[in-house]
Amino acid sequence: MALADTLEGLEEDVEDDTGVAVKYPLDVKGADILLVTPSADFFAEPHVDGLIGYGKVFHEAGVSWTLSSKASEAANFGMFIGSYENMRRVSLRIREAALELGVKRIIFGECGHAWRVAYSFLNTLAGPFDFLDPNYPVPQHILEFTWGEIQKGTLNIDKSANDDMVVTFHDSCNVARASRMGPEPGGQFKIPRNVIKAVCNHFVDMAPDTIHEKTFCCGGGGGLLTDDLMELRVKGAKPRMEALKNVIDEYGVTNMAAICAICKSQFTKVLPYYGLDMDMIVSVHQLVSNAIILTGQNSEDDEHESEDDAA
Repeated sequence: MALADTLEGLEEDVEDDTGVAVKYPLDVKGADILLVTPSADFFAEPHVDGLIGYGKVFHEAGVSWTLSSKASEAANFGMFIGSYENMRRVSLRIREAALELGVKRIIFGECGHAWRVAYSFLNTLAGPFDFLDPNYPVPQHILEFTWGEIQKGTLNIDKSANDDMVVTFHDSCNVARASRMGPEPGGQFKIPRNVIKAVCNHFVDMAPDTIHEKTFCCGGGGGLLTDDLMELRVKGAKPRMEALKNVIDEYGVTNMAAICAICKSQFTKVLPYYGLDMDMIVSVHQLVSNAIILTGQNSEDDEHESEDDAA
């Protein structure tokens, strides 16, 4: 299976990089957590770097988790076409996977409209989820989980690993205006920024009238993410690009983080139209991945020694 091969390749990459055997499990029965994440996390940059970060967080937290080949796509395009029946059918895959694998929790990865459907509608589309552990929210966002672990002190973080960046954050529409995150109002704004500031020394917000519930669309949402509509997508991105350029000029911002697969894909394509590097867009868990020090991880000295031995 292609997905299994991809995950195996990620395990090899992370072990080569860190010396630690971080697992990216698939279809493991009896795992505590089912991670449902957008399929872009399996094959595209910067999405896959975020998936690497999820795995590192779960590894250090000491929890058992799994992905599912049945529920390998968090996206729910039934929402875009206004089809309740399709929304329900897609959501039921998640319920079926959770039941078959016997998990206790469902956590969603970085995807804007997937989180909107999950947060707002999952229980009515595919519930009740009374077979899950009632001590945890159903569903939970990966950022809620990571922020919880940071607060508990289970993650060893080296913020200086991101010192080559000055980071800003793009609030994705579906998260900002159509959902929430965590137990408090406004958590969808606070929690992503809390995580970024926990792993980065240099964070700057864009202008107040361009963020939070006043955020601008990336220009690719609502089903517009197709190359046939590139002219419209470029125009749609202009308000965000202007706000981004302002903080680049004023604060030296080098990177913009996002927690939506469509936003990341859109910005990768449209940033060059505005004279900016496509690699400016990063996943929040890419920043986490950079900064987290795994238990038993190779130090730079170890890496230099192994290079010397190889020579």
